[in-house]
Amino acid sequence: MKAFREAMSWIIPILIGLIIALVIKQFFFQIVRVDGPSMQPNLQNNERVFCLKTAKIHHGSVVVFDANGVDPQVSVKTDYVKRVIGLPGDTVSSKNGNIYVNGKKINQDYISKSQRTTGTGNWTLRSISVQNSWLKNNGATKVPKGEYFVLGDHRSVSNDGRYWGFVPKSKIDGVVKVPSWTGTKTTRENVNKEWQHFYDK
Repeated sequence: MKAFREAMSWIIPILIGLIIALVIKQFFFQIVRVDGPSMQPNLQNNERVFCLKTAKIHHGSVVVFDANGVDPQVSVKTDYVKRVIGLPGDTVSSKNGNIYVNGKKINQDYISKSQRTTGTGNWTLRSISVQNSWLKNNGATKVPKGEYFVLGDHRSVSNDGRYWGFVPKSKIDGVVKVPSWTGTKTTRENVNKEWQHFYDK
């Protein structure tokens, strides 16, 4: 009996710790590894960041979502990291490296002018939905209710909403925050800040 009590004295704290860790991962935050160059220069391949599950999604938020059921080329759970450009009800278009949301040019200070103009293309939601034969929302002119339009910061290599459409809110795991020990002050701010000035002044 004494041996049983001694065993339980260290087994129970371990079990409690595991349960707490699982609850935190499921409902509050988890650590995510960035895979690929699609969010450069602000997030690097293999960089580890926090995914906050309870954070509100804004214009400019960087989010983690399950691409299975979103990108037709993905058939198993696969995390993508992209930036939210269009919220439900928004119109989105691109011209000469500038992106317009609801007819207003947005602030893209998080990437350089050359990065904005290389690979972004000229399009509207309708034109890219038809051009890329989106399986859902082909011919869409606005972001549907309960869904989001996302782009990678490294536009010339990013596989993003331009090619397969919108991300349902149910697929989004959370909002990315970069810890103080990774990246640079500028890249951390480009990911972490709240985009009160989403539109160009």
